[in-house]
Amino acid sequence: MSAASAPSSGSSPLIVAHDIHVSRMTAAGAVHILRGISLAIEAGARVGLVGPSGSGKTTLMMAMAGLEPVTSGTIEIAGQDITDLSENALADFRRDHLGIVFQSFHLMPSMTAFENIALPLELAGRQVAVDEVEEMLSQIGLAERRNHYPAQLSGGEQQRVAVARALIGRPPLLLADEPTGNLDQTTGNQIIDLLFTMAGAQNTTVVMVTHDVALAKRCDRIIRLRDGVIEGA
Repeated sequence: MSAASAPSSGSSPLIVAHDIHVSRMTAAGAVHILRGISLAIEAGARVGLVGPSGSGKTTLMMAMAGLEPVTSGTIEIAGQDITDLSENALADFRRDHLGIVFQSFHLMPSMTAFENIALPLELAGRQVAVDEVEEMLSQIGLAERRNHYPAQLSGGEQQRVAVARALIGRPPLLLADEPTGNLDQTTGNQIIDLLFTMAGAQNTTVVMVTHDVALAKRCDRIIRLRDGVIEGA
């Protein structure tokens, strides 16, 4: 595993970040969260972002999602500089290129498992293919739970639905923020097996923030952050 910022030879980078700085103004002055991050991540890679609390790993992931504005620098995803997009254009870009899995699931409580998985297709204006969603439900082992609401599902089942929802649109990039943080170890391992298998089948690049060293070691590559910079870069 390497923290090097260059992509593996023979692969085209899906993500290229150049000299990313993120600062926030507080009553005490400017707080510098990211301080000159440059990296490239190849298409299809599984990358773990690790580091102590406050190191900037979640901020970096949110910047990749266009959910955290950068103070300076550029982030290109699939050849598009997302730091130069309007809010509406960013929303469209996320819809078409990103899937996101959060620690706390973030399912729509008033929607069934089927409806939650189908939601990205509806938002994209695509006709929902029932067979496609049913196949996703089968892949995550919840075919019999298709009409259950999130409150009727266990934490592991909810995260399975979240993974399927993130991948139903076959995005080139999946961002995962502590996806096993609310789960026991056995269930968490099952979720990661599922996430990696499904993403791998679609050649979806995975960038995952995690405090779990064992989980990070399952990635193709580890990027370690400390005090807003990449260690060893």
